[in-house]
Amino acid sequence: MPLARSLSVTSLSGLEEWDEEFDLEDAVLFEIAWEVANKVGGIYTVIQTKARLTSEEWGENYFLVGPYVESNVRTQVELIEPTNPALKRTIDKMNSSGCKVYFGRWLIEGSPYVVLIDVGFTAWSLDTWKSELWELCDIGVPWFDREANDAVLFGFLTAWLLGEYAAQSEEPPHIVAHFHEWLAGLGLVLCRHRQLPVATIFTTHATLLGRYLCAGNVDFYNKLANFNVDKEAGDRQIYHRYCLERAAAHCAHVFTTVSQITAIEAEHLLKRKPDIVTPNGLNVKKFSAVHEFQNLHAQSKNRIQEFVRGHFYGHLDFNLDKCLFLFIAGRYEFSNKGADIFLEALARLNYLLRVSVCKNVNHSDVTVIAFFIMPARTNNFNVETLKGQAVRKQLWDTAQTVKERFGKKLYESLLVGQLPDVSKMLDKEDFTIMKRAIFATQRQCQPPICTHNMLEDSSDPILNCVRRIGLFNSSADRVKIIFHPEFLSSTSPLLPMDYEEFVRGCHLGVFPSYYEPWGYTPAECTVMGIPSISTNLSGFGCFMEEHIADPSAYGIYILDRRFRGVDESCNQLTSFLFQFCKQSRRQRIIQRNRTERLSDLLDWRYLGRYYISARHMALAKAFPDTYYYELNEPTSTSGFRYPRPASVPPSPSLSRHSSPHHSEAEDNDEEERYDEDLEAEKDRVNIRQPYALPFKNKSAVYGANGNSDSVTSEKN
Repeated sequence: MPLARSLSVTSLSGLEEWDEEFDLEDAVLFEIAWEVANKVGGIYTVIQTKARLTSEEWGENYFLVGPYVESNVRTQVELIEPTNPALKRTIDKMNSSGCKVYFGRWLIEGSPYVVLIDVGFTAWSLDTWKSELWELCDIGVPWFDREANDAVLFGFLTAWLLGEYAAQSEEPPHIVAHFHEWLAGLGLVLCRHRQLPVATIFTTHATLLGRYLCAGNVDFYNKLANFNVDKEAGDRQIYHRYCLERAAAHCAHVFTTVSQITAIEAEHLLKRKPDIVTPNGLNVKKFSAVHEFQNLHAQSKNRIQEFVRGHFYGHLDFNLDKCLFLFIAGRYEFSNKGADIFLEALARLNYLLRVSVCKNVNHSDVTVIAFFIMPARTNNFNVETLKGQAVRKQLWDTAQTVKERFGKKLYESLLVGQLPDVSKMLDKEDFTIMKRAIFATQRQCQPPICTHNMLEDSSDPILNCVRRIGLFNSSADRVKIIFHPEFLSSTSPLLPMDYEEFVRGCHLGVFPSYYEPWGYTPAECTVMGIPSISTNLSGFGCFMEEHIADPSAYGIYILDRRFRGVDESCNQLTSFLFQFCKQSRRQRIIQRNRTERLSDLLDWRYLGRYYISARHMALAKAFPDTYYYELNEPTSTSGFRYPRPASVPPSPSLSRHSSPHHSEAEDNDEEERYDEDLEAEKDRVNIRQPYALPFKNKSAVYGANGNSDSVTSEKN
């Protein structure tokens, strides 16, 4: 279905200028979410990475509000006394009334203040507050839904906090309260019902009903306009949750979501069109050395190669230097995350690579190893996998022993001024040690697919699909599969790498998701200079498609899952993978350089502007006598798109492979039309800060006699 832009501020320069001298001294920002200092999912990453930018903007008037979880507070929060007098009186009043409210600093970048509320301590009020919720909103919450019960407690407590803060303030405050997701949404509804002086914003990062529908293998996007939302929510026993989410969306002064694709979803399922799309960003760390990220890639790749040597011991009949590492990572949602289509594409890629070997064409010696990093239920590591790493370490120790003996004999020979007799450098004992090591590498079984013992092996979707397509890591296969059903950790005895280090060592991230409101995994690949495959059903894919003229030339491959059937999409994914396998090492290096240059596009320094505009819009709606706000629809020429790189030929037939143009003689650098410094300079020109919205404190606009001067745009 065609996805019209819900609001044209999704383009980085689609925001008109505003006056940067607006007054926020008498305004206070509370950002409320269940994942403040409490990691559950992706919202934690959004709030954590955005905190530094928001703290710089609001200073001492920025407070994050979340649940008190003792295990998290011990390691993440420094508890202190409130510095704001009104907030100190508020917390003291609530604590004396039967609550437990804590104040501190969250030990992350920006060190923002946090107000943590112990929802369990006030559980005695649950029935009373549920009754009040029913009387006010006709929403009934069943007793057995613990998550919804927590949402009720958290909602009433946050509304209490905001109301008490307004009452304890000496002058009428201008409060902005930004609520994330349905778990925090009830507090917004209560603020509006109680008519508190609060400008409210509600952000949905993914609709509840959307997640449930996609998990049920429904033709979601084609039937989006036809769903009976009340019936669908009731059938899935989430009607009360859906009502809380929908009420928050409708009560908010400003309703936002994270991507264009989710804006369309919210409009149909929550029945309100988002006011602004606020894409998710990251804190991009630039290296002082221009190509330092390439060095980090090489180091991390070497560590992955060490793991592969042990995993495939006895069947290491492929060249590791010509081995490409692909990966998919995230929640174990087999269809939503696109693991099903990825596996099918790997089977087709395996056929193409095997045919290439038979025809003895270029790049026929490439081997692909695909990692699936998705947590599932296991009981321990696979014994065969652990044995592989033990054998690898034993071989390394044997090689070191023989090397030391060889080196000692060489040293003694040179000391007496003689060239060594090579035939006498290794004696029978050395050969015996080496033969025993070789015999230890013999293996009667195939290298394992899964690194762990699965609790539900017979019903596991990935393993069942692997059995169907027949990719069992045999010697004849050019595509190997490793399923790691556990999040990566640097303390693992199997693959001792954290996630960031692992991503840096891979060549390509593959995320062919069917349902992905934003997509942090491909975004993280981009800022680390690793090419990725995304889809036009993910927020990240739509964002990149809008801002880059030729995404694939920059290592951002956009798979079409919106307008193509499953088989066509699978063929397109196979084509992307096969063309990537045909790239030379130099072409991959060039592509990584281009991918890393896109990182500025995902930096909070740029994307944070959307959150700023949402807050200003909310202030203007809630306090129209004080704040002025005007959104101008940009012209058709506003915004920008990354141009095609100069070294990529303009002909569609030549550029469809999405790699730098190269001659048949790959080592002939003179025919490569590529200048890294020139391209980088052009891209830096294209990255620019977005314009600002015309927004200012009305006290600066209105004269002392109450007559208003004309409000003019700063833009000339």
